[in-house]
Amino acid sequence: TLANAIMGHPAYTVTSGRVLMSGEDLTGLETHEKARKGLFLAFQYPVAVPGVTVANFLRSAVKARFGDERTKTFRQNLKRHFKELGVDESFATRYLNDGFSGGEKKRLEILQMAVLDPTMALLDETDSGLDIDALKVVSEGVNRYAGPEKGLLLVTHYQRILNFVRPDHVHVFMDGRIVRSGGFELAQELEEKGYGDWLKAA
Repeated sequence: TLANAIMGHPAYTVTSGRVLMSGEDLTGLETHEKARKGLFLAFQYPVAVPGVTVANFLRSAVKARFGDERTKTFRQNLKRHFKELGVDESFATRYLNDGFSGGEKKRLEILQMAVLDPTMALLDETDSGLDIDALKVVSEGVNRYAGPEKGLLLVTHYQRILNFVRPDHVHVFMDGRIVRSGGFELAQELEEKGYGDWLKAA
């Protein structure tokens, strides 16, 4: 819900507060405008788009975000990202998520993030449905993206991805509100105690 509301999903209305990125208020912008500003959302359940190849989709997305600036080096950059994520280059000619396994879909989401080079990435349960090998590859992609100039919001219900991606800040949501915030140690405490009344205690 948080990630969708930030990105501007039409099913959600922001009734109070603001979405700020680099000091700019993005709250009232359309989703495609937010994407051009550098906001990115990786879906928990990416949809299939038969008839649109991965390469054509990514090329169109790059052109929409950067104009012609990066289209000249698009193929070269795509090959590099394929290699880094351990994705076969034949992916480029497949239809977007059509017939993809869960792991392939998630790798493609991370590939999109790498290609689009967002300022702020929202990852909605990117670890769900992944076996350990796919989880490692996806985590490596996340870690490759992360840095002092990049923001990352990772939504997860499980600690296992945090064995590979170490967060700077951890926030626990319950009933639509942040009930506890802390560092990595809070994630470890959650793994030991679970989600219980102790979180709501002051």
